[in-house]
Amino acid sequence: MADTTAHTVKSFDEDIAQLRSIITRMGGLCEVQIAGAVDALVSRNVDAAMRVVEADARIDLLEAEAEALAVRIIALRAPLAGDLREIVAALKIAGVLERIGDYAKNIAKRASALAMAPPIEPVIIVPEMARAVIGMIKDVLDAFVDRDVQLAKAVCDRDQRVDDLYNSLFRSLLTFMMENPHYITPSTHLLFVAKNLERIGDHATSVGEMVHFAVTGIHIVDRPKTDDTSTYSNTPLVPPVA
Repeated sequence: MADTTAHTVKSFDEDIAQLRSIITRMGGLCEVQIAGAVDALVSRNVDAAMRVVEADARIDLLEAEAEALAVRIIALRAPLAGDLREIVAALKIAGVLERIGDYAKNIAKRASALAMAPPIEPVIIVPEMARAVIGMIKDVLDAFVDRDVQLAKAVCDRDQRVDDLYNSLFRSLLTFMMENPHYITPSTHLLFVAKNLERIGDHATSVGEMVHFAVTGIHIVDRPKTDDTSTYSNTPLVPPVA
């Protein structure tokens, strides 16, 4: 019986390790996709942007693989308590990473459109936002693999930096559009790019909260978002005609 039990535990550990590996691979691809999309945006490289769009399918396939494995583990191993929380967290994280991949794909599509328009000065903030969210994704997945609660909480706290960058870019673009009404269309594309990056930061934060719950069984209290863009919602983009 002892040998059977040991074999069962070893098999379960191997399944968990495989699930963590899939999640890690998904996260690595998301990081590459975000960096590639933003690089294509800044360099105005349509071909590079299209490669990012096409590569999104790899993340979708890994999500399906993670989902199938998680369901199989639950069905065959009947995990309890912390083990069950970790598997459910991995299942949810796979879905979050798939959405992050979609955001990167959307940024690449916007990059293709922006390549056809004149350069916009506020674009310089975008790479900094990308670096911030890529760092969050990397660290939060390290926290998941290592079951590091403190790192997970630290990633959640870093989302404020992404929000601040988004608010800064929003204000810059609003001023830019008011001063240059003929740039409204490309500026709008860039605003959507920034919003996608801001949402990626939110998703990385959600993963951090999942990791915290998986390890401790305790939910992190929701952190209020800091978004002052609503202040400008009634401001006309085009100056009134004199």
